[in-house]
Amino acid sequence: MLKLGHFAAAIATAVGVAASLAGCSSDKPAGYQGYVEGEYAYVASPSAGRLTRLFVQRGQCVEPDAQLYELDSELEAAAVQQAQEQLAAAQAQLADLGTGKRNPELAVVEAQLAQARAAEEQATRQLQRDEAQLAAGGIARAQVDDSRANHAIKSDRVRELSEQLQVSRLPARSDQIRAQSAQVAAARAAVRQSTWRLGQTRGTATLGGLVSDTLYREGEWVPAGSPVIRLLPPKNVKVRFFVPESVAGRLRTGTAVTLQCDGCGAPIAAQVSYIADQPEYTPPIIYSNETRAKLVYMVEARPAIADAMRLRPGQPVSVALQ
Repeated sequence: MLKLGHFAAAIATAVGVAASLAGCSSDKPAGYQGYVEGEYAYVASPSAGRLTRLFVQRGQCVEPDAQLYELDSELEAAAVQQAQEQLAAAQAQLADLGTGKRNPELAVVEAQLAQARAAEEQATRQLQRDEAQLAAGGIARAQVDDSRANHAIKSDRVRELSEQLQVSRLPARSDQIRAQSAQVAAARAAVRQSTWRLGQTRGTATLGGLVSDTLYREGEWVPAGSPVIRLLPPKNVKVRFFVPESVAGRLRTGTAVTLQCDGCGAPIAAQVSYIADQPEYTPPIIYSNETRAKLVYMVEARPAIADAMRLRPGQPVSVALQ
């Protein structure tokens, strides 16, 4: 909505134009007064920090992806390093679960197995001798029973260490591996998150345009979410003007218009991008032929990007319909 002064001027302009059209049979296109308006883009950081560097100044034109400012990033850089170290630890633990026990640990079990096999062989030979002595009547049956029990114990020990060696060579259980894989995935996500936060301390221009204003100075503390730079991209420049109710009905989105202003040089071509669906001024109670001419509708038109930088917000313009 217009301010009261602008609104009254727009109404007066519309009425005057309507009156001149009524008393003149000329086919020349009507001219309407309007003004330039800009839709600003505010560049901010989701993180708070001290503004360490400002790479642009007011009135400067920047290209897309140009660096605009930089906040203190010591805390964010430390968070990235911490996340990377945690990821490395999780990956190392996952690799360890997939390889079984270490070689020195396996060597211990192998040595124990070798000792058990030697003891088993010794028990076997002793059992054979005792059985031969029993057959000759040289020893009691109780001694043979002891030899058989000792041989059984030694054989069981060999089987136990053989199984233990096989288990030592196996990786961890599948459930443990899946759980550790999830830990690795979470660590990777933490690295991406901390890296993104570090990148947010460096403000860049997603769109090229005019630096309309810098809202902080170097050394000042910038709260989270507070804009640091105000940009005006060329495609966000538009012209607002007002037409009578009789003219608004003939306009369509995409209708060509011509803009003229002081100091702009050659006329600027533009296209209607928006037509208000409600009038800016409504006479009370009854619409008569006299009061209908006072109805005005706001219309917005956008120039080509190449011509947009010739216009400045707040600048008065004259709009001619084609």
